[in-house]
Amino acid sequence: MKTVKIIGVPEHFNLPWHLAIEEGAFEERGIDLTWTDIPEGTGKMCELLKSQETDLAIILTEGIVKSITEGNKVKIIQEYIASPLLWGIHVDANSTYKTLEELKDTTAAISRFGSGSHLMAYVQAKQMGWNTEKLKFNLVNNLNGAIESLTTSKSDYFMWERFTTKPLVDSGIFRHLGNCPTPWPCFVLVGTNDFLFKNRSLVKHIQEVINTYTVEFKQIPSIDRTLANRYKQKLEDIQEWLHLTQWSQQQLLEHKLVKVQDTLKELNLINGSIKTTEILY
Repeated sequence: MKTVKIIGVPEHFNLPWHLAIEEGAFEERGIDLTWTDIPEGTGKMCELLKSQETDLAIILTEGIVKSITEGNKVKIIQEYIASPLLWGIHVDANSTYKTLEELKDTTAAISRFGSGSHLMAYVQAKQMGWNTEKLKFNLVNNLNGAIESLTTSKSDYFMWERFTTKPLVDSGIFRHLGNCPTPWPCFVLVGTNDFLFKNRSLVKHIQEVINTYTVEFKQIPSIDRTLANRYKQKLEDIQEWLHLTQWSQQQLLEHKLVKVQDTLKELNLINGSIKTTEILY
């Protein structure tokens, strides 16, 4: 049995992995796939990949592309979620902010520098026509840190996956002002170069298992109820999310990767683009 370490956020996107692990699908291939939740998100996962504390990760596309251009020895194995991520833009429920326009020149809470909450603040600011050089950030690590930061007015707004934060809106902790979808497929499966070089056939087995699960995921009987119960979401919210979400079994297309790099470069978040062959497995 070969032990393989994989990390990802504790969100509904990753249920196919947990089902495959729980049902012994990887064990049948001689793989002990060990999953670790990383609530801090992409910035933290980039650090764990860089220090080789994990072999694989399900991670935000823009975050890992930025990290790879900065020297993180990682490659994208394949696209995992083909659809955009819907980033909700939130403020404290008791704040005076009523519109997105009022957030100009205020402070955004972010989980890590280089995380999705950090990078997408730039994308959202650009869409609003704001000067991105005036963006201000407060590091909060995770969702609980964001709650504390907004409640105590250390930060003014927080961007996080819309459906994960919806219960906080419903319970009167956050107020939702709008959405900012990623202009590209949102999640990819990645691995460290060292692991990929040494385990080519093993990686193929892992891909075959997870792709079998994702291609049939929406057809699982009562999967909406399973997701709602497991992730403490309203059934109608999960149904909307399932309708919007498309899993992928293919490699990330080169032109989509070029768009990610071009956008990051335009926002001065990376110094320059690198060849797609240095990013794709």
